[in-house]
Amino acid sequence: MKLLCLSNGHGEDVIAVRILQELQRHPNSPKLAALPLVGEGQAYTQLSIPIIGPMQTMPSGGFIYMDGRQLMRDVRGGLLQLTLAQLKAVRSWAKKGGAILAVGDIVPLLFAWLSGAEYVFVGTAKSEYYLRDEVGPLPRQSRAQRREGWSGSVYLPWERWLMARPRCKGVFLRDKLTAETLQQWSIPAFDLGNPMMDGIFPENPAPIFYDPDAELKETRRSLIVTLIPGSRPPEAYSNWQQILLAVDGLIATFTKRSLVFLGAIAPTLSLDSLYQILATQGWVQHLSTSEAALALVQDPAAATFTKDKATLIITQKAYNDCLLNADLAIAMAGTATEQFVGLGKPAIAIPGKGPQFTPAFAEAQSRLLGPSLIIVEQPTEVAGVVQQLLRDPDRLQLIAKNGPRRMGEPGAARRIASCLMERLGNYNA
Repeated sequence: MKLLCLSNGHGEDVIAVRILQELQRHPNSPKLAALPLVGEGQAYTQLSIPIIGPMQTMPSGGFIYMDGRQLMRDVRGGLLQLTLAQLKAVRSWAKKGGAILAVGDIVPLLFAWLSGAEYVFVGTAKSEYYLRDEVGPLPRQSRAQRREGWSGSVYLPWERWLMARPRCKGVFLRDKLTAETLQQWSIPAFDLGNPMMDGIFPENPAPIFYDPDAELKETRRSLIVTLIPGSRPPEAYSNWQQILLAVDGLIATFTKRSLVFLGAIAPTLSLDSLYQILATQGWVQHLSTSEAALALVQDPAAATFTKDKATLIITQKAYNDCLLNADLAIAMAGTATEQFVGLGKPAIAIPGKGPQFTPAFAEAQSRLLGPSLIIVEQPTEVAGVVQQLLRDPDRLQLIAKNGPRRMGEPGAARRIASCLMERLGNYNA
């Protein structure tokens, strides 16, 4: 069997590659190819998966849904010509026989249908949690928000139509709530987990302060906070400044408490730029990383800074350690925030200026993640929120259960790959 993977964004590429890696391990592994509809698809080339059509990085970086002006920039940058060329390449590939794995939103799903081939769809962009939770519909603030879900689902009728076609052999959703909703329209919807949570491998996903004697232990150990500024420059540098203001508030508030901050920095960001911002805010860099720091972050290249009694460890390599070892996070990001919450831990977000992490994005993300994500208007509010969290073990227990329920258990890529092979196994054209 031949399989072409379509995806539209860096995060979608990563999720797609996790599924493709599991397919490569399958006894009857299909012959794989890919076409990233957004960006240059480095995740595929690193796995030596051939690309079958043209690629181009657009001015928006893929965030056209956040701002209509970004779409116009992309159109002027050749988006329409690129899309037509990509569609032509997909249809040409499909004529030679094979099936399609579409990962992302309606764009790769539409491409899959237009190809004429059989296909499966991994929906990464939407969840019913944007509209409702297990209790019922969520309160909506604006008229535009109240119009969302007008058709009975976060997925619109034309999206559901594409999923319900006979050539669509399987739809893999982010969570159980979304899968059960789409099953009402005779869509072959499956809840097999979210590949976004694969590869993190928590040994003890519950924060330490859930112990029965948590209050006593809280006064004797370091509070560990992960800082996630996002991955897109220059936005991430502005986010970093906001996060550091929140850190200053924590240092001023928890004067009798040892504080350790873990900076989870994307490889796309310049460490020099981040270090300059730290220097202007009074952080002092140490020449070597201590054994205590390395016990938290397995990265010999990690940089250590101190300010008053607080320690800050910066790493671009030990991302998982930053997620696993923290009690909570201050986050201004998309995927990273969701992964952190999926471990059963609370995250605090400060809406930025965008283009990605805007107030609208943060509001939507708070609906997706529910009580696990706490939105504050100003960095100065973070310390008070942390104080409230540490005094409320019932709330922390609610968050511990909510995150895995909304984000799923690890191993989703393997389960999806296995189901995909079963659904497409008889398709040998």
